Amino acid sequence: MLPTRNGSFHLFKFAGVNVFLHWSWFLVAVYQISYRKGLYTSDIWCVLEYLALFVIVLLHEFGHALACRSVGGKADQIVLWPLGGVAYVNPPQRPGATLWSIAAGPLVNALLFPILSALCLLGRGQPWVMAQPNLYEFITNLWWINLMLLVFNMLPIYPLDGGQVLRSILWFMVGRARSLMIASVIGIIAIAALLIFAIRTPWLGIIAVFALLQCWSGLQQARAMARVAAAPRQQNVICPGCHAAPPAGDFWICGHCQRRFDIFATRGVCPNCGMIFNATRCLECGQEYPLHAFAPQSNP
Repeated sequence: MLPTRNGSFHLFKFAGVNVFLHWSWFLVAVYQISYRKGLYTSDIWCVLEYLALFVIVLLHEFGHALACRSVGGKADQIVLWPLGGVAYVNPPQRPGATLWSIAAGPLVNALLFPILSALCLLGRGQPWVMAQPNLYEFITNLWWINLMLLVFNMLPIYPLDGGQVLRSILWFMVGRARSLMIASVIGIIAIAALLIFAIRTPWLGIIAVFALLQCWSGLQQARAMARVAAAPRQQNVICPGCHAAPPAGDFWICGHCQRRFDIFATRGVCPNCGMIFNATRCLECGQEYPLHAFAPQSNP
C-alpha cells in the first residue's frame, strides 16, 4: 500500500498542494545522520545533507503534481516518508496525460543534474574549496544523491516512475489494461534481479518488497480493467466527463456490506443492505459524479 496521511502531520500548502510528513521520517533521519557521521568535520552538514535529500524529493513530487494539474488532472496531496515521497495524482485517463504527469518528476532531477554538475566543476581548484571543504563535499554528495534518485526512479519497476512511464508508452499501443499488465510483469522480473543486490543493502530490500506488492496490485488492477473493458455497456447512460457508457454488471462494491452490485441497475441502492449512493466514480475516467449526471441529455 502507498503511504497515506495516517500517522502524518501537515507541513505546508503550496500551489494548492498539501504536503504531509510521516512521523517515521524522524526515526530514519536519526539513523541516517548517525550513519553519515565522520563524512564532514561537523555533524551539522550531515543534517543539512539529509534535509537537502528531501528537498530534492519534494521538488520531484511537485513536478508530478503540477504536471498533472496542467493536463486537467487532480493533484492536491504529497506525503513524505522514509522511502521517499508520493504525490497523489489523478490525471485524465489518457496515455499522453498520464505520461506527462509521471515523466515530469524525473525531469526535475534531470534539470538539477547540469546545475549541480556545474557547481562541482566550477569548484575544482578554486580557493574557496580549500577554505570550505565541507561545502564542496556537500555539493558533491548532492550531485550523487540526485543522480542516484534519477537512475533508480527510472528503473522499469512498477510503480517507480520508470515502470509507470513504460506503462504509459505501452498504453498507446496495447491499451490501458494490457499495458498495466505488461508493466507489472516486467516489474516483477526486474525486482527479482534487484533482490540480488539487496543482500548487502537492507533499504534496497525493503523498497524491493514494497515494489513487489505494488506490482502484484497492478496485476490485479489490470485484470479488473480487462473485465470492465470486455463487459457489455449500460443502455442510455453515459459519463458526463468522458462520455463513455459504464459497464453493465456487478462492478461496484457497497462500502457498508461489501456486496458487489450494479449501481445503475439498482438506481444507487445496494440490494443487500439498502445503502443509498447518490454519486459514483466512472470506471473509465476515474472521476466521481452524481448518479443523475450519468443520464444523457435528451436530444432537442
